[in-house]
Amino acid sequence: MGLSFVLFFFSLYVHTSTVNPFSLAPSPAPEPPKSQSSTRVFDVRTFGAVGDGMTDDTQAFKMAWDSACQTDEPSIILVPKHYSFLLQSTIFTGSCGNRVVFQIEGTIMAPDGPSLWPKGLSRRQWLVFYRVNGMSLQGGGVIDGRGEKWWDLPCKPHKGPNGTTLAGPCDSPVSIRFFMSTNVSVRGVKVKNSPQFHFRFDGCNGVHVDSLNIKAPSLSPNTDGIHIENTNDVTIYNSFISNGDDCVSIGAGSYNVDIKNITCGPSHGISCIRPKETWPGNRKCKWMIRHFIFTKFYLSKWG
Repeated sequence: MGLSFVLFFFSLYVHTSTVNPFSLAPSPAPEPPKSQSSTRVFDVRTFGAVGDGMTDDTQAFKMAWDSACQTDEPSIILVPKHYSFLLQSTIFTGSCGNRVVFQIEGTIMAPDGPSLWPKGLSRRQWLVFYRVNGMSLQGGGVIDGRGEKWWDLPCKPHKGPNGTTLAGPCDSPVSIRFFMSTNVSVRGVKVKNSPQFHFRFDGCNGVHVDSLNIKAPSLSPNTDGIHIENTNDVTIYNSFISNGDDCVSIGAGSYNVDIKNITCGPSHGISCIRPKETWPGNRKCKWMIRHFIFTKFYLSKWG
């Protein structure tokens, strides 16, 4: 990945003692918008989703997405409370003819480990939003990557016999990827136990993250909270991230990243990957951090 470094800012407020991170919880998740004559609601159950945590509901979600995307009216895709929906690796493709809100109030679950991942599907990504514009992913529900069995693969660091790391294919899926998208909003959702990165924004312009809650064990490998690559004009506000790698990792080609009111830890902090002194197009690594709280962190440097 080239040279990278972790920057920590202590000037405002730093916690290194015992802290209950949930006392610093993000603001309440947005509720589903009230139905209006100009807004259509697409409940995934209407398209055949069962929500029992065992039935594959992927096609029902795809049909709900296609229907919402094709209408000219503002649309809400509703994932209702009290249901758990099992989804395979899938791509939700834009561009849509309207502004789509993906409202998660229930639980969305990934297949439980590599052995249940269907052959022929990418093992590098789970839920992908491709070429969407003006979309919102929000709600008070949960996205569960079920990464435990991925973390224990013998190719993961120190997971082989006697603490070794074995060679071999080691692809693990990013839970949520936004690719080549613009004006994306993520607010209020809880994302946990991703096999690899929880969020990845790649080739995007205008990303707004607020009141996000990300959680994975402190020893879970490569479970970055939010990874940004070739993406600009990013705000990450009022969120809690506790994981086994970087809270936020800023990759090559990214600039104008504003991070404010974040609780980070345990984790590796924030990293800014810098293969050379300047980014493509001679842009330096431009980012701002304000009101940042670290809990149970450690300082590390790679060279």
